[in-house]
Amino acid sequence: MSNIIKKYFDKIRPNFEEGGKLQSLHSVFEGMETFLLIPNSTASNGVSIHDSIDSKRIMSMVVIALIPALLFGMYNIGYQNYLAAGVEGSFIEMFAYGFLQLLPKIVVSYLVGLGIEFIFAQVKHEEIQEGYLVTGLMMPLILPINCPLWMMAIAIAFSVILVKELFGGTGMNIFNVALAARAFLFFSYPTKMSGDAVWIANNQIFGLGNTLPDTYTQATPLGVVGGGSDITTSLQDMVVGLIPGSVGETSVIAIAIGAVILLWTGIASWKTMLSVFVGGALTAWAFSVLDMTPITWYEHLFLGGFCFGAVFMATDPVTSARTETGKYIYGFLIGFFAILIRVLNPGYPEGMMLAILLMNIFAALIDYFVVDHNISMRAKRTIKK
Repeated sequence: MSNIIKKYFDKIRPNFEEGGKLQSLHSVFEGMETFLLIPNSTASNGVSIHDSIDSKRIMSMVVIALIPALLFGMYNIGYQNYLAAGVEGSFIEMFAYGFLQLLPKIVVSYLVGLGIEFIFAQVKHEEIQEGYLVTGLMMPLILPINCPLWMMAIAIAFSVILVKELFGGTGMNIFNVALAARAFLFFSYPTKMSGDAVWIANNQIFGLGNTLPDTYTQATPLGVVGGGSDITTSLQDMVVGLIPGSVGETSVIAIAIGAVILLWTGIASWKTMLSVFVGGALTAWAFSVLDMTPITWYEHLFLGGFCFGAVFMATDPVTSARTETGKYIYGFLIGFFAILIRVLNPGYPEGMMLAILLMNIFAALIDYFVVDHNISMRAKRTIKK
């Protein structure tokens, strides 16, 4: 199969090279070729090999790790809709409903994001990077299911252009691109990103699902806590994920499967991931002891976007700390600030997004102080000798 694809690309290649009738689309051709095939071109000088994995394989493994959360999110969309309507439905009906609800968002996410990256690659005469393969799938997973498509498209355009491309493209951005888009939506259209009316899809698709009244609302467990009420959600539902919330953030089990894949393949840092949970658990426990939060420390970890952020966002190799000691500090502070924001700001019950974006700012500074401390310690040892 690969030989057939290679022969086809070799056949049409002259059309995209300099002087060909489609030379203006050379970056698009090269991007598709490198996505489907291993490129033959090699560097002639200035090569520094860190390990045997490249960015395409990294992005591919992260996409694979996201699939469990994606599939469960599709089912949960249908489950929440049928549950809210008070009717029964089969597994296939619920999953199909969720799939058809989420599919347009995935399509729009990739069309807008990749379209912008194609344009920038053409203008700069550079190859298309693989970075948006992950961002394009993350965007629908970290948004409420009722987020309008046009709103999501605006946020993606804002984030890809101002947060990524203007900083130099893949690998040069300071902030996590998907979280920056979510923050843009949260502050620009808060009524579509929070409250009780954004978590349940209320329209039928091809006869599937049950149309709910426009006034129907259902809060997330963290939203209930933020409103000053006690939650009735069972621990089992928290872990399994059969609760309202952003599409890919509800199931601890699905996220844990993704975490195992990322850690087993060496894509994500266990130091960063573990430190986020330690920082969050200790902070939530301290607030529980002080009787400042109505839920337990482990419920704080299971609810909202804490697990998803710790596994897929905090471990982003571009925007996180890169020194080994710095990873511990970076992750711990993310967990600390996430719970701090949740507890002390009742108007914003979810704190993971802001905590990660805040620490994105300080990641390079943390690495600087870690390196500087190591240099100082080595200098002192040299003087003693």
